[in-house]
Amino acid sequence: MSRLAVASAPRAAAPEAARDGAQRPRPPARPGYRVLTIAPTPFFGDYGCHVRILEEMRALRALGHAPLLATYPYGRAVPELSVRRPPRPPGRWHARPGSSRHKLYLDALLALSTLPALVAPRPHLVHGHLHEGAFIGYPLSRLARVPLVFDFQGSLTAEMVDHGFLQPRGRVYGAVRLLEAIVNRLADAVVASTGHGADLLCRVFRCPARRITVVPDGVNVALFCPPAPGSPRAARVVRLRARLGLPADVPVVVYLGLLAEYQGISRLLAAAQRVLAAEPDVHFLLLGYPGQDHYRVQAEALAIGARVHLPGRVPYELAPDYLALGDVAVAPKMSASEGNGKVLDYMAMALPVVAFDTPVTRELLGDLGLYAPLGDAEALAAELLGALRDARAARARGAALRARAAARFSWEQSAAQLDAVYRRLL
Repeated sequence: MSRLAVASAPRAAAPEAARDGAQRPRPPARPGYRVLTIAPTPFFGDYGCHVRILEEMRALRALGHAPLLATYPYGRAVPELSVRRPPRPPGRWHARPGSSRHKLYLDALLALSTLPALVAPRPHLVHGHLHEGAFIGYPLSRLARVPLVFDFQGSLTAEMVDHGFLQPRGRVYGAVRLLEAIVNRLADAVVASTGHGADLLCRVFRCPARRITVVPDGVNVALFCPPAPGSPRAARVVRLRARLGLPADVPVVVYLGLLAEYQGISRLLAAAQRVLAAEPDVHFLLLGYPGQDHYRVQAEALAIGARVHLPGRVPYELAPDYLALGDVAVAPKMSASEGNGKVLDYMAMALPVVAFDTPVTRELLGDLGLYAPLGDAEALAAELLGALRDARAARARGAALRARAAARFSWEQSAAQLDAVYRRLL
C-alpha cells in the first residue's frame, strides 16, 4: 500500500457531460461569416496550438460561421472540419512540432493552394494562425479585399530560440526579429491567447492597442472532467491504468504535452528524482511526443526509469482518460511567451497543478496554483511533495480549479469574443 494518502480517496467527480457549465451548442443568433482559416502546421497534431485551432473552429461553427481550414499536407484528419491541403511534396520529411527549414516550401505550397478559396464564394475575412499564417494571409486578404485577423500565440523569435533553431546572438536573429515586428502589425485585428501576449505586442513590438483583443485559450469542460464513480468511463480508466503498468494503489504525477527541453522535461525528471528519493511509491506519467525515447534514456540514467512512464502520443479525444489517472498535474514549461493550454485541461480534470511561475500560468491558475521559481527543479520537487502529502488540500484545490475553468475558460466564451472581433471588422 502506498505511504501517501493521495490515491486512497477519489476526487469529486462530475457527470461526464453535464456539470460545471458544460458547453452546449447554441443556435446562431445572426448570420455567420465565411472564414478562411490558415494554419501553417501539420494539423491535427494532438497538442497546444492545434487544440486551439480545432476548438475555435468548432465553437465558431456553433455560432453559425463557416470556417474553411487551409493547412499543411500532413496531419491527422478531423472529419467534421472543412479542410484544404496542398499536394504532399516528395521526400520523407517527418511532420513534427517546432521550427524547420522544410516549412519554407510548405508555406509556399500552402499559400498557392489557398488561392482558389478566395473565389466562389469569396470569404468574408481571413484568419491567420501563428506568424506564418498572418504572413501568408496578408496578401490573400488584400487580393480578396477582406480583413485579416492574426491569432498570436507567442513570440516567433522566442519560439525559434526555444526550439534551438535560432541563436539569440546569431547574425540571423535581428532579421527574424524585424520580420516578426512587421508581421505583428500587418493584420487589421490581432487576437492574443493571453494578457501577457497582448502586453508583449504593445510594449515590445509597438502594436496599436486598439487592434488587440485577448481571446483566451479554453477547455471543453464536458470532455475534460473526472469520471463518475461506477461509470463505464471509470472502468475504462481502470483498464488503462493496468495497461500502462501503473499499480492500483500508488499516487501518480501526470504531465501532458510536447516532450522537449523548452517544456522543462529535463527539469521535471530532475525533480522526479528528488521526489522519488523521498517517496519511492510515486509514479510519473509523462504523456506526449516527440522526445519520449530521449527522455526514457535520461530517466534510466537518473535511476528512476521504473517509476517514469512515457507511453508516447495520446489522441486529444482520449486525453481525459489518461489525465484521470493522475493525482497531481505538473506544468514545467520554460517558455515565457507562449500559451500553456495543458494547464486548462488539468484544471477541468480537477487536478491540483504544480507549475513554474510564469505570467501565463499565473493568468490561468491565479492564486490556486502551486508555483516554483522558473527552472528550479528542487523547488518544483518540493511543491510536488507538498501536494502529494496533503490529499485533502489537493482535492479541494483541484475542485476549485475546475470551477475556475468552467467559469472563465470555456471555448464558448472565447468564440463569443472572437465573434465580436469579426463583427467589428465587418
